[in-house]
Order: sequence, then C-alpha cells, then structure tokens
Amino acid sequence: MNIDLTINTDLARKILTGFIESEITRVGYTRAVINLSGGLDSAVSCALAAEAIGAENVLALRLPYKSSSPDSLEHAQLVIDQFKVRCETMEITDMVEPLFRHDPEMSKSRRGNIMARARMIVLYDRSEVFQGLPVGTSNKTEILLGYTTLWGDMAAAINPIGDLYKTQVRQLARALKIPQPILDKPPSADLWAGQTDEGELGFTYEEVDKLLYLLVDRRYMREDCLKAGFQESFADRVIERVRRSQFKRMLPPIAKLSNRTIGYDFLYLRDWGT
Repeated sequence: MNIDLTINTDLARKILTGFIESEITRVGYTRAVINLSGGLDSAVSCALAAEAIGAENVLALRLPYKSSSPDSLEHAQLVIDQFKVRCETMEITDMVEPLFRHDPEMSKSRRGNIMARARMIVLYDRSEVFQGLPVGTSNKTEILLGYTTLWGDMAAAINPIGDLYKTQVRQLARALKIPQPILDKPPSADLWAGQTDEGELGFTYEEVDKLLYLLVDRRYMREDCLKAGFQESFADRVIERVRRSQFKRMLPPIAKLSNRTIGYDFLYLRDWGT
C-alpha cells in the first residue's frame, strides 16, 4: 500500500509561523524561549519561532550534561548562528548529579527523565527572566508513542510541530534550510553515549509514521492495518504504546463534583471574550 506523507511545506510554514505569532501575542507575550538540543525537532521549532516573531525575540537554551555529545552543542550553535537568535548555555550536571548519587543503580531511562525535567526547570526559569513563552519541540510521532518525558521535553506553553510526524518535520526542515549536519545525523535525545531514537524504539520513524498515519489520521482498525501489509507484531506493539501513553497527552483527570468541571464542561473562556 502506498502511503504518502508528503506535505506542502510552504503552506505548513505559513500556518505554523502564524500559529506561533498569534498564540504568543494573544496571552500578552512578544518573546519565546526554546531548549535547543542540536537535533532536528528543536531546530525546526527555533527556526519557525525566529521567522514568526523575529530572531531578537527568541532565546535558545543549550543545556548539556557532562556526557552530552560535543556535536549536540556544535549543531545547536549552527542553528543559533544561522537564524541569529539569542542564546544562553548552562550545564545541568550540578543540578542532576546529587540525585544520581542517591541511587547508584539508577537505570539509563530514569537518568534521562531526570535530565529532561531539569532542562524543563531551566526553560521555565529563563522564560520568566526573558519574559518569553516556552515553545515545545515534540513531534506527532513521539507524542503518540509516548516517547517523551512528562513534565520534561513535553513541557511547553505552545507546540508548533506537534501535528507533524517525524518524517514530515524532516521535510519542513529541508524547506527551512536547517544546517545539513543536523539533517544527516540519526535522531537522538543524546541521553547517553551511542543512544539513538530508532535504536531504542526498535523501528524506524519512516515505517512507524506510515502505520500511525493509518491508525490516527485515517482511523484504520488493527485488522485494516494488517491487510495494508503491516506485520502483526509491529502493529500490536505500536498500538499498545499509543494506548499506554494516553495519560501523557492529557491534563490530569479531575474528579467531577460540580456542573462545570475543568477539562470536561469548562474547556475555554467562551463567555469571557477569549
């Protein structure tokens, strides 16, 4: 089955820059803050923000850990230099090491989650200092698979790329002229030496994006996906990941007692002119 995830990058660029500008200004801000990892997703979010509200109004944060790849810092700097955004660099090692020492047997995933949440703390602190709204960097594939850290890299006030699958983010990155070294390297959260997203997930973004597109955008059932040629074990594994990570895509459920409960009946300021 031919599954085409090609997007109109000119249209996507126009919509997403408009989204950033309108969402930031509607809440009284004129600036943005973004954690710039040196990877593709944060580079795209940064470039879009610079185009939407002006490079002088965007603060990019480089937040390495002592074992972070030097390439991550260098590639983040390529984005900073190309799009002329402001930047700050702050190492998070001293923030996280006391907790690591508390449990020497801590797994890599736990350490990665702690680092992601430490970076979130810095993001929101600098947001107050710079008076800029935090801009997210998680793509649709990561969000659906739960391949994100709740209150870590998922934390943001707005997310311009959350409705683009990873392969679509790559298309937009080319249109935005993101530096070639970032386009060429394997996707990685750089949480430990040699870590790659696809190696950890056990499948490529290209293959999972096609399956997710059928499941989510086309509303295919499991059986339909199998008829389309996807292996049963692969489809079941992906479906289970999406199911189990639903809590990450929602605000915490509130027990309903009144006739207008936040998240159920009170969803937006309909009567307040917003």
